[in-house]
Amino acid sequence: MRKMRVHTEEWPLHEPFKIARMVQEQGEVVVVEIEQDGVVGRGEAERADVFFSRDETIVADIKAVQSQIEAGLDKIALQDQMPAGSARNAVDCALWDLEAKLSGTPIHELAGLDKPLAPVTTVFTISLDTPEKMAADASRNAHRPVLKLKLGREGDPERVAAVRQAAPDARISVDANTGWSEAQLIDYLPKLAALGVELVEQPFLPGHDAMLAGFERAIPIAADESCLDRTSLPGLVGKYEYVNIKLDKTGGLTEALAFAAEAKALGFGIMVGCNVGTSLAMAPGMVVAQLADFVDLDGPLLLSKDRDDCLQYTGSIISPPEPALWG
Repeated sequence: MRKMRVHTEEWPLHEPFKIARMVQEQGEVVVVEIEQDGVVGRGEAERADVFFSRDETIVADIKAVQSQIEAGLDKIALQDQMPAGSARNAVDCALWDLEAKLSGTPIHELAGLDKPLAPVTTVFTISLDTPEKMAADASRNAHRPVLKLKLGREGDPERVAAVRQAAPDARISVDANTGWSEAQLIDYLPKLAALGVELVEQPFLPGHDAMLAGFERAIPIAADESCLDRTSLPGLVGKYEYVNIKLDKTGGLTEALAFAAEAKALGFGIMVGCNVGTSLAMAPGMVVAQLADFVDLDGPLLLSKDRDDCLQYTGSIISPPEPALWG
């Protein structure tokens, strides 16, 4: 007999997290717990749809499938019962955790990987601000191997130049979060390339990226807001070199793994990303990280505190999750 519980939590940030489209004051998450035979599987998702608009129906959407989950619905059947998005992510990851714990099967075997999860190096994100503030943040984190800069406003090359001076040895990627115009992209890319930027994420709003088809660029471009799940992939071919897989977009690990396999078959590079959340949200992302070229699972590093049973971050290196956390 199963029992499902769902609740919301708030986790304080070190400081407000700013991107081109919003300012986040704290991490707001939804946690799903599914108990069976005295074993509890857990999953965590962003409480709001931070990609396009706030969506306060996530808890209601989860509770709408409670009776089916408690009757034994598995993670494969779940894909047809809930659409992709944060609500399904929390349930899907709880089902993965429950299955691993009930069966005693390592999570990498359940995921079809040929070896146990290995440590990965994550980017560390510098939120959008003045060049001076971003440089100060970069200076404090200059020891980290990869910095990701939130951009999407006028003067972005100046922001990157300030960060490059403050952290001369760091690899740098940038994320415009849909904030650029076509003219800005054309203007900025050569300047960013000269500053050593390795990747640009999501310059335009979804559906406004036709100019990227056949556009010669000095830096590869990744789709984020433009790619949700596998249904997005046909529209990205020829426009982007990478896709950013986030479990809150795909609706969980089940679709994320299928998405990664199909994206690789189409020639895309893989990035795994995250929203602001605790280690419980990052842990399933560690599975996708085994397949990724770029890893952005730094959510807990932005929080004032994390869960007691949390992922271990040694600088920017993340160790695989322990079963007490997830999997």
